[in-house]
Amino acid sequence: MICQFTQTITIKQITNNFAEATLTNLKNLRGMVDLLPAQSQCWQKVESIALDHFSRAGLQEIRTPIIEQTELFSRGIGENTDVVGKEMYNFEDRGGRSCTLRPEGTASVARSIVQNGLLNNGPQRLWYRGPMFRYERPQAGRQRQFHQIGVEFVGLASVMSDAEVISIAWNFLKEVGLNDLTLELNSLGSNEDRNIFKEELKNWLNERFDLLDEDSQKRINVNPLRILDSKNNSTKELLNHAPSLSDYLSKESKTRFDYLQELLDNINIPYKINNNLVRGLDYYSHTAFEITSDHLGSQATVCGGGRYDSLISELGGPKTPSIGWAIGMERLIILAGDNILNSKSPDVYIIHRGQKAEQFALNITCKLRSANLSIELDYSGSSFSKQFKRAYKSMAKWAIVIGEDEVSKGQFLIKKLRDKEKDKSNEEYNFSREDLDQLIKKLID
Repeated sequence: MICQFTQTITIKQITNNFAEATLTNLKNLRGMVDLLPAQSQCWQKVESIALDHFSRAGLQEIRTPIIEQTELFSRGIGENTDVVGKEMYNFEDRGGRSCTLRPEGTASVARSIVQNGLLNNGPQRLWYRGPMFRYERPQAGRQRQFHQIGVEFVGLASVMSDAEVISIAWNFLKEVGLNDLTLELNSLGSNEDRNIFKEELKNWLNERFDLLDEDSQKRINVNPLRILDSKNNSTKELLNHAPSLSDYLSKESKTRFDYLQELLDNINIPYKINNNLVRGLDYYSHTAFEITSDHLGSQATVCGGGRYDSLISELGGPKTPSIGWAIGMERLIILAGDNILNSKSPDVYIIHRGQKAEQFALNITCKLRSANLSIELDYSGSSFSKQFKRAYKSMAKWAIVIGEDEVSKGQFLIKKLRDKEKDKSNEEYNFSREDLDQLIKKLID
């Protein structure tokens, strides 16, 4: 009997230990990163600037599902792209449907526009935000779950829409506080221009097959344009002597690209031409662009986009000229850093001791928050001196102090904790319950 009891305890201990070990080892998946409160403040600030900036530009927000049919991306992005071929998170749901966690936002927006008939209301000027998923090697600014803010102008063919879309990205990034940026620009021409160039490039590359890196060798007959964007140093050196897409542009395509440069000059947005800029997705045509920063190493692109005049028709809609871009939030946050993150301190820190003081403190907290003041309420129940230390650490401008004596008199003390004028940092005032309007005015002043 004793032995049986001992064995039971041992099994229970083993079970508990196993459970504890399992819980201890539970971590986020590689490339899936938690956004902790301190980081979220920065994200919220950037998103707030985006919302205000896009509103002033007359854009409307659209939200699409995170999960889509796999066919949307194989048709829209292109089966021969790295995104579709190597990087997508695909799975089969219980209904036997092939599903994918969206790897980018444009295809989903295009699908939604076609499905919901939004073009019946004329051209669409839209923006979106949210998580995307690609199975890539994680590194600074690039995770497997990453976040984008994007803009799509759908139903607009004018070169002026290209310039406006670029200006919205440029001005947004400037508003966030980024100044060391470079706009790289290229024209991919029409589909006809590009197909002629692809054949010439493919022939040129095949003649130098043994000089190419392994990835480029695999791409020659599948997606030769992507070789132009190779990061391999020897291949990049070789490509300096390759045919240039700019030499294969039709007269119409050249005129269009020249006018875009003229428009950008007119609004004082500097740029440089990059003839090897092709972007990674099959749906681009004519204008392609990236905004880069020297502070991101090999992952230099902050914003990338271009024109995609055939995507809507590829998804079953009418032929619809469109242009858009996307900004990676993780990279943007790295660049913004301290320029954007000025953590907002509370206006008031409320210090209290005792049960009645606690109730009074909560009552005042709710009323002051209703007046649009930021209030931090101490929950520690520790001594006044310790609460004051936390109040100073919070960087609040004012402290409200409530003890049992103050409650019995229907009063409380407010004390200034910090001020630009140091000699005023010890101001103190007594207020009664009935003086809340005067208190609010004092705190706002």
